[in-house]
Formats: sequence, structure tokens, C-alpha cells
Amino acid sequence: MPVTALAKQVVDLLRQADLPESAHVPEQWLADSLGVSRSPVRRALALLAELGLVRQEPNRGYFLVRPARDLRHADLSVGADPREQAYFQIGDDYLSGRFTGEFTTAEVSRRYGLTTQQANRVLARMESEDLIRRRRGRGWEFQRLLSTVEAHDQSYRFRMIVEPAALLEPGFTVDAAAFAEHRAQQEALLRGDIALLPSDELFRVNSGFHEMLVSCAGNAYLLDSVRRVNRVRRLIEYRHHTDRARLVSQAREHLQLLDLVESGDLAQAAEFLRAHLDAVRAIKTGLPGGRGGSSPRGSARGVRGEHDAPG
Repeated sequence: MPVTALAKQVVDLLRQADLPESAHVPEQWLADSLGVSRSPVRRALALLAELGLVRQEPNRGYFLVRPARDLRHADLSVGADPREQAYFQIGDDYLSGRFTGEFTTAEVSRRYGLTTQQANRVLARMESEDLIRRRRGRGWEFQRLLSTVEAHDQSYRFRMIVEPAALLEPGFTVDAAAFAEHRAQQEALLRGDIALLPSDELFRVNSGFHEMLVSCAGNAYLLDSVRRVNRVRRLIEYRHHTDRARLVSQAREHLQLLDLVESGDLAQAAEFLRAHLDAVRAIKTGLPGGRGGSSPRGSARGVRGEHDAPG
């Protein structure tokens, strides 16, 4: 079982037990309750410690940093809203080759168990996000999505061109309020939100961070292009489990980037941002970097394997 999946089960068990702050979290109790050996439990606890939910004390074990009831946001699944579920399922079916060609609202309603009104709202949302388009006659068809590894790679290479360039625009100006808001969000991720927030919210926080940086350039065309790419990426990356361990180093890199920009060294910040995007690109696609591609200074490149991180 992937360590992040087991860590979620550990969090759920702690919540059920309603343990108080500073309560001891016995490895053997977790292992017995979850039906696994102590070794994977140790790895799960180590991840939770890195995410700031428990602390390790030498020769004593692990202890809760906050009351277990405060871990109530640990449900990582998509909500029960049938429209939300259908939205992602339609995209997943398309990318998997199970749903191709032209289609009608009635077909979507029948296939995904939606009312006509629900189907219309899902399709209107997908149209507004440039994922599908109306046919001239009747029905709908998909736009070209990131349906191959190469296309996903191209989306990151596009961002590697646009986002660092935005930092070097003559009109680039730090939005102090926005920087403070996003700094607080990234710090909250390192204090435990990485483990607690749903995957779609993690994507929103991190894609919003990058959009905020681009918005400071004051160039609406640059911002619109990044937003369009992110709308498509959100659907694509939902197909994968989020590598929450990777998000630790990613949040730290985001904070480093804010420091560089606020220091006024925009040239170094632009290079750092390009390297940051290239490192995430390599993890998500498994494709080698191009000339000059490198990991940001002080960052952990992570290991491609368990799945993607919302970069």
C-alpha cells in the first residue's frame, strides 16, 4: 500500500479514537488496527511527522501535535456532489479512451446517472473551461486535451517559458497583500494542510500561487495563458493520486521563490522558477530535462513513482 494511503488511514483511525493533543500514538496499536506490520506504520508516521501532524520524541515514539478532532479535513476523496464526480469521470473516461467522439447531453445524463439539469451544468462548466465545445449541428465534442505524456510535457515547457518571463516584465510589481496571503497558505501546508486538504484544494492552492506571480507582471495575456493551461491540468492531474511527500519540498521551494522575488533579485527568481517547473515536469512525465534543466537550489527532486504532485 502506498505510504500516503496508509498515512490517511492512520489519520482516520486517530480521529475515530478522538485522541487529545500530545497523546501517544503507539505503533503496535496502529499496526494491529490496520492489519499491517509495524514497518509500513513507521513510514506512515514519519510522513505525518514531516507534514507536522505528529512529532517524534527519541526513545518514546510519536505524539499528536494537535487534537485528533482537528484532523477532520483528512478526507481526501472528492465530495459526494454527483456533478463534481461526473465532471472528473467524464475527463478520465476521455483520457482513457473510454469516451470519445461526439456526444449529446442525453448521453451524458444516461451514462453518468445525472438529471438533464445536472448534465447541462456539468457540460456548461466544461465548455467554460475550454474542455469541450458545441458542435454546429447537435451535441458536443472534446477539445484537444493533454492526452499524452508528450503533450503534458509541452504544457510544462510552455509554463517554463511564460512564468519566468513574467517575473522579468518591466511592469512586474510585488503585490504585498497577495504575497502575504500565499506565503501563509504555503506555511500552512507545511504545518499539516498537505495531509489534510483534499487533492483538488491542494491543486487550487498551488496553481493559484503560480497564477498570482504571473499576475504581478500586469500583463493580462500572460495571466490568461497560464490560467487556461491550469484549467486543463486540473482535470488531467485529478486522475493521479497526489504525492503529498513531494509537496513538502514544493512548498519550501515556493517560499524560497517568494523570498527571492521580495529581495528584488528577479533574474535569480526567474531562473529558480524555471528550474522548479522543470523538476516537477520531470517527476510528472518521467521525461528527461532539456539543456540547462536542473533542480532548484536546496530542493528535493523527489522520486517519480507513487504519482503526481499538483505543481
